[in-house]
Amino acid sequence: MLRNDYEGQNCSIARALEIVGERWTLLIIRDAFLGLRRFDQFQESLGIARNILTDRLSRLVEEGILDRVRYSEHPGRYEYRLTAKGRDLAVTLAGLRQWGDKYLSERPPRITRRRSDKRPVIAAFVPEGADVVREDELESVPGPRLKAG
Repeated sequence: MLRNDYEGQNCSIARALEIVGERWTLLIIRDAFLGLRRFDQFQESLGIARNILTDRLSRLVEEGILDRVRYSEHPGRYEYRLTAKGRDLAVTLAGLRQWGDKYLSERPPRITRRRSDKRPVIAAFVPEGADVVREDELESVPGPRLKAG
């Protein structure tokens, strides 16, 4: 993690990295966007040590990015759901994915597209107040690398 004193800096990027700048944290958030909710699902997907996953999930709950919601009374079990603050990271993750697709992957492993017409969408700058594709209009599907066949 970065130092959090910033030595006179006024930088929102540095502050954001204090919360989401660790590798496992962004991958947990990615998996939450892909529909994973439970501890064991995150652990299986990521191959992360239980203690590290526990720490990262606790921090994401503490920061208001995930909600911890009980889904079983006996035994007491919880799942993790993205909050509005967490869902607002969608464009950030899309931008990172888009950069990785362009510079690090021959073919993208996943594509985000609009459900209605199946057209791929990209993260881009738009004027404030302009029409944008709403989250509920999007879907993430396997890209050319992950298609069966």
